[in-house]
Amino acid sequence: MTSKQRAYLKSLAMTMEPIFQVGKSSVTPELTKAIEEALAARELIKLSVLQNCADDPREIAELIADRTRSQVVQVIGKKIVLYRENKDEKNGKKKILLPV
Repeated sequence: MTSKQRAYLKSLAMTMEPIFQVGKSSVTPELTKAIEEALAARELIKLSVLQNCADDPREIAELIADRTRSQVVQVIGKKIVLYRENKDEKNGKKKILLPV
């Protein structure tokens, strides 16, 4: 991913609300599966790491990205933004068009 593409995804993520929260049980298989489904539907998602989670948000982001085959766009404080490119089965187009 180029820096221009990353900047574009960051700008899209600024207005998004987190759709998942990582709590004291950290990254569970159920959470990973739910994130996998959300990435398939949206491509770009934001997560929030709660204060009762003892793990480092950057480590959590890398772990989730590895398990879901996605990319970490950014980690700011306790917010994580993930992206995974998907193809639309109907016409073979991407949902989010990244700048080249």
